[in-house]
Amino acid sequence: MQNCLENIKKKSPLIHNITNYVTVNDCANIVLASGASPIMASDPNEVEEITSICDGLNINIGTLNSRNVEAMILAGKRANQLAHPVVLDPVGVGASTFRTKTALRLLNEVKFTVIRGNISEIKTLAGVSTLTQGVDANITDQITEETLDDALIFAKSFAKKTGAIITITGVIDIVCNAKKAYVIRNGHSMMTTITGAGCQLSALTAAYIAANPDHVLEAAAAAVCAMGLAGEIAHDRLSELDGNASYRNYIIDAIYNMTPEQLEKGAKYEVR
Repeated sequence: MQNCLENIKKKSPLIHNITNYVTVNDCANIVLASGASPIMASDPNEVEEITSICDGLNINIGTLNSRNVEAMILAGKRANQLAHPVVLDPVGVGASTFRTKTALRLLNEVKFTVIRGNISEIKTLAGVSTLTQGVDANITDQITEETLDDALIFAKSFAKKTGAIITITGVIDIVCNAKKAYVIRNGHSMMTTITGAGCQLSALTAAYIAANPDHVLEAAAAAVCAMGLAGEIAHDRLSELDGNASYRNYIIDAIYNMTPEQLEKGAKYEVR
């Protein structure tokens, strides 16, 4: 965990984000806070060039339109040609036919290094029957201590099928490839009260894996631990006058101030 954050600060990778307009500013700021650099470009006329000068690509389907779907495909294929890591955040997949078809097209045409979503989104991508609640996980899908073993089997199976690292976030987080999983218990329930915590994590994940190409699974897990730990630190900082807007900013502050040693000490995970 410690080395993963150290490498971001040493290398300061440039991360291309094609993300949604609800959270684009927060995604840029959290990438900056980690020690990496963000660039936001979503016009099909330039995304291949932009991706070419970057170290990693983050694709987020939160606010889809036909134009940025084309941009995602072009950027993703260019990143694959250059062997750059690519993250997919399938926000709200299953909520509409267009959104689901787009996510499945992306899976078919782009090789993803990490796929990050809530359990309902990942189940939808995998073709498992589930009920969507917009951008939130369905309560019947949520991972608990009782359902954790089954969730690990599912996640590893989907990782094997896609060749990607699967990151499932919720009360209990899972980050896995086909053989090895990190079960992570960092975070705070208040993180569900802000818009874009997941979007920020996907951008942060792209920074972590771009800076640690030889340890991608560990880097993806470190990103999840860092985000969850930041949520804990931010909550401890709240005063009686603070609300969810302050909390969002405090999370970014916590990422900015986080040291490799602090991450190593504060990460709560087990390997399964």
